[in-house]
Amino acid sequence: MPFPQTLEAKPKCIFFTDFDGAVHPSRNVGLAIADVRAGTITLQDSNDWMTDNLGFGGDLRRQGNKDVLEGKDTFRDSFRAMLDSVKTPFPECIKALCDNIKLDPSFNDFYKWSRENDVPVIVLSSGMTPIIRALLVYLIGPEGNDIEIVSNEVADRPPKKMEEEGGWQIQFHDESGFGHDKSMTIRPYAKYFEEHPNEPRPTMFYAGDGVSDLSAARETDLLFAKKGHDLITYCEREGVPFTVFEDWRSILETTKAIFEGKTSVKQLAAESAKNA
Repeated sequence: MPFPQTLEAKPKCIFFTDFDGAVHPSRNVGLAIADVRAGTITLQDSNDWMTDNLGFGGDLRRQGNKDVLEGKDTFRDSFRAMLDSVKTPFPECIKALCDNIKLDPSFNDFYKWSRENDVPVIVLSSGMTPIIRALLVYLIGPEGNDIEIVSNEVADRPPKKMEEEGGWQIQFHDESGFGHDKSMTIRPYAKYFEEHPNEPRPTMFYAGDGVSDLSAARETDLLFAKKGHDLITYCEREGVPFTVFEDWRSILETTKAIFEGKTSVKQLAAESAKNA
């Protein structure tokens, strides 16, 4: 449920999460570009897979990623170029992705726990809603329809329809350089509790792997930053509380510990900073 309906059930926690992976500007311009990036929830980035297998291929995609990292292009424009190279009709794209993209196996356990404990899960993504929804439902089951998704959309490419070859295009969520400023979705929650200090405030989490996730993480109590990704360096530099995760099994264990009062966000952030 979108804000403010999410708060009507008085949840003890709210969990926001990225979906796919994404390349973002980095001061480490010499950073190696992975052949296929892993996502936060997915084991492969669905947009990379489409580009490499249905679009202009991995070489041009990696060059585009490099241009973004070096500040020569925006993520928004590079991402549009990637997707514009995919001419396959959109329904066929979804089928191909369902056949090839897998979720982190432990995400199913996390989502089952979240439903049993009335913890809303909200996906904030630079990807496209129809693809994310299709993958969630295909890999989780009908319960995947209950996950709120805030991301970019897909539109026809006139005069063609998306069911035709070359007939679809991405429709960005907003005018930011990323196409989707994720903090805009979380900020109303934080603002609500600033304006209603006497109401119990849920602990808000965010899981991500890219620098675009940093603005969203600032609006939450704790960020789960994926091990081996540049986001951790940014969090340390900017003083954003975080804890490292490798998969959703560790996210589930940590979230349950906080939910049950066995540890706190402050303790976890201090431990992670020390270990990092």
